[in-house]
Amino acid sequence: MSKQSGRGRVVGLPEWDRCAVMGVVNVTPDSFSDGGRWFDTTSAVKHGLQLVAEGADLVDVGGESTRPGASRVDETEELRRVIPVVRGLASEGVVVSVDTMRASVAARALAAGAALVNDVSGGLADPAMIPAVADAGAPFVVMHWRGFLAGDNVRGVYADVVAEVVDELHARVDAVLAGGISPDRVVVDPGLGFSKEADHDLSLLAHLDRLHALGHPLLVAASRKRFLGRVLAGSQGAPPPARERDAATAAVSALAAEAGAWAVRVHEVRATADAVRVARAVEEARERSDPPGAGTPHQAHTTTDEPAVRDPRPGGHGPSGAEGAR
Repeated sequence: MSKQSGRGRVVGLPEWDRCAVMGVVNVTPDSFSDGGRWFDTTSAVKHGLQLVAEGADLVDVGGESTRPGASRVDETEELRRVIPVVRGLASEGVVVSVDTMRASVAARALAAGAALVNDVSGGLADPAMIPAVADAGAPFVVMHWRGFLAGDNVRGVYADVVAEVVDELHARVDAVLAGGISPDRVVVDPGLGFSKEADHDLSLLAHLDRLHALGHPLLVAASRKRFLGRVLAGSQGAPPPARERDAATAAVSALAAEAGAWAVRVHEVRATADAVRVARAVEEARERSDPPGAGTPHQAHTTTDEPAVRDPRPGGHGPSGAEGAR
């Protein structure tokens, strides 16, 4: 069975023949990577269309920064930022995801043409989120989240980061399913950078197969995050700024695609679009050369209520100040 079939399909979205590329449009003045660059509707829509021209399969529109210490915007302001951009992109035929923790914003965005809700809290920040998404019949991204990244409230301590993230995501997915969202519309995201240090993020990337065991398509959102800066800095140097981490992001995209991710979420699309296409070409070459019936690292997965088996290898520990910013 091919690795591509193991990526899973999200009902309500197109079915791509490889790892999909989700481009990012931050309609914010304060996002860690590109805050303020696309803050007005016209420039945000133009940027989203440019991302599609560069190879994005869908575009994730958000109006609230989730970087550590960022102040939450009020509902009215988030709606003002997000809804016109969603409407403008959807009217051009773009597959739009809305990045929000508010049920009201999700519902309005879906009504304006969004096809997917990407909630970094997995429905924890707003109790009305899961019922709203269930009523709309929309796909939903469930991310691993331990709370708002403010002050000491990061809770980035793990005895075994892979096992704990898998277990916590499993519990959250169960809650989402119990709330009425269809299993074939659920995507999981390990939440790289959210309440995690660089070693935690790298451990999760090294064990994406454990996340596949949850039985849902996997979104990997590593773009420009601080753990990449730590890797590039080595033991002595200073981490490069966020916008100088795109080559490293593309490398992660290729690795995630090879590991069977359903999609990767990135700020700079062109290099990642190339990377996932090369990864798919290599997969196809492997499939042609494998004897009939030979297995591949990622078989098709179905949703299961069985808990994931714990990985005995430690994933690291320690408090986190890493950005989970979008």
